[in-house]
Amino acid sequence: MSRIELIGVKGPSLSSEHWPIVRRCRAIVVSNRHKCLVTGLLLPLIDITPVAAMLTRVQEALEDGDVAVLASGDPLFFGIGRTLIEHFGADRLRVHPALSAVQLACARFRTTWDDIALLSLHGRSPQDVVGRILHHPRMMLFTDRLNSPNRIAASLLTTLKAHDDQARIEAITIRVAENLGLSEERLTRGSLAEIADQQFSPLNMMLIEQRRWNRSSPRFGLDEEEIRHSRGLITKSEVRAATLHRLRLPENGVLWDIGGGSGSVSLEAARLCPELSIYTVEKKAEEQSNIRANIRRFGTYTMHLVCGEAPEALADLPDPDRIFVGGSGKRLPAILETAVARLAEGGRIVVNAVLEQSEATTLHCLQQLGLKVASSTLAVSRRTFTDGESRMFNPITLITGDK
Repeated sequence: MSRIELIGVKGPSLSSEHWPIVRRCRAIVVSNRHKCLVTGLLLPLIDITPVAAMLTRVQEALEDGDVAVLASGDPLFFGIGRTLIEHFGADRLRVHPALSAVQLACARFRTTWDDIALLSLHGRSPQDVVGRILHHPRMMLFTDRLNSPNRIAASLLTTLKAHDDQARIEAITIRVAENLGLSEERLTRGSLAEIADQQFSPLNMMLIEQRRWNRSSPRFGLDEEEIRHSRGLITKSEVRAATLHRLRLPENGVLWDIGGGSGSVSLEAARLCPELSIYTVEKKAEEQSNIRANIRRFGTYTMHLVCGEAPEALADLPDPDRIFVGGSGKRLPAILETAVARLAEGGRIVVNAVLEQSEATTLHCLQQLGLKVASSTLAVSRRTFTDGESRMFNPITLITGDK
């Protein structure tokens, strides 16, 4: 059976070990950058992109013999290896890896990499790049032409300035390694502002580090006193826990928090699911200020404050997988109609109703809109045994609708 020889390339030439392998192949898959490595060989060259066309041509070439695929570094590490294995099966491949770009970059930076989070932006548009970066004390990025180091640094700077997070701005250091292993290799170190003001080769690795990292607070279960809010207007801890349980949050996707108040539900959701994109809609300036302060304190930059009133403020948001309605003013029917229309198939909406009228309206609307509806009512009482104080809170009904 003919095979695919998957060869990791390091530096400006093939190694003496790789030349005999390439010469006995019937075709070679290369990127434009690697074509110069095989000049003079009278073998068909297959462009590595577009990938679908490449896979078809490799399948045809395998009928005549082995096919070589040249890829940078370790092709099994954020490389073409995954695609080849999924398409042809692992038994069809022989892999000859070089050092990965992460290993090489960290060697140049003289830093360890066993504790670094990794994110590839090659040909991808992951949501909340800024939020995902800021969730980790150290992150290495595989950048591309669109997601270049200067643009990423500028986005980080813009987001942090919008939340008046000067401490975090000053705590971030960026290192960029360009053209690793080539004669044009260059290493750059700087602040967010310094990196945002430069241009970089498309072939680079970007390491973002935050000093004074502090994640001592729990992942879930923040007390009301830890969350900035106004005049006691916050979803009580017990109700917040039940609400998050009812939401059945996905690992990633989009959550709308309508009538965010202090942002307490969004805040806990962001800490539980750091790859979830959260849009917190709030119309009151005082609460908007509280939400910004909470984002800044806990570093939950996958939360996006939407200043405005629903349903109009929902128009430009990405379609949600989950929706929480904690406040609606007198616009509940319009909010529910708009929200449910945008909710993804298989998605869920949760509405917390304190008033009987809100409960009745929600139950009627969600059933009319074709959702599978259920509800439960919570009555919270608290007692502290140091001073014997006890408190009762108004019952609240949690209504869920599944689409």
